[in-house]
Amino acid sequence: MPRYLTEKDIADFRAELCQVATERFARFGYEGVTMRQLAEALGCSPKTPYRYFKDKADILATVRTEAFSRFADTLEAAAAKGEGPLDKARLVGNAYLRFADEHPHAYRIMFEIDQPISDEHPELQRESRRARTFVTQQAEDMVKAGMIDADPQLFGWSMWAAAHGLVMLKQAGMLDHGPDIRTLAGFHGALMFKGALTPATKTGKKR
Repeated sequence: MPRYLTEKDIADFRAELCQVATERFARFGYEGVTMRQLAEALGCSPKTPYRYFKDKADILATVRTEAFSRFADTLEAAAAKGEGPLDKARLVGNAYLRFADEHPHAYRIMFEIDQPISDEHPELQRESRRARTFVTQQAEDMVKAGMIDADPQLFGWSMWAAAHGLVMLKQAGMLDHGPDIRTLAGFHGALMFKGALTPATKTGKKR
């Protein structure tokens, strides 16, 4: 007689499957992973994963949603500790790099998987939008405070592009013999901030 699965059993298996899937998707991409491979990694029947997820796309959407949610939570928590727009931006930048360093597989499935975020997965859309919107929020706050004179979308996305590029260089081992990633990020951020300063900020009238 088959053993009755408790809610904890189901949650534990889903969590284990998601952990394995996150690592496999990050390493091999969406097309390089099959349901059979995931089942083999878990030591279960090829049909077992289908009892918990509709298909491979459903698994990817689930793990990406979790990754975006944790990422957004991390950035928001960092900003909450800041005092003023500039301090918040600094803390958010540090939190961004720390998340990518501590969760490299989660980072890659968020931004390196060539799989569109479609209407079929509204939770994934919501969490990815939350993370994406928050990335530019710091620039918007600095504009509102009169600290910088720049398009907040262009400024925020430029900072994001630079941070992402540094993360990818580090994950590829290209920074092993170069400056520390945080040193590079700080240098780039200071240059962008200096170039976008309002006249009042440059003369010390704005803080």
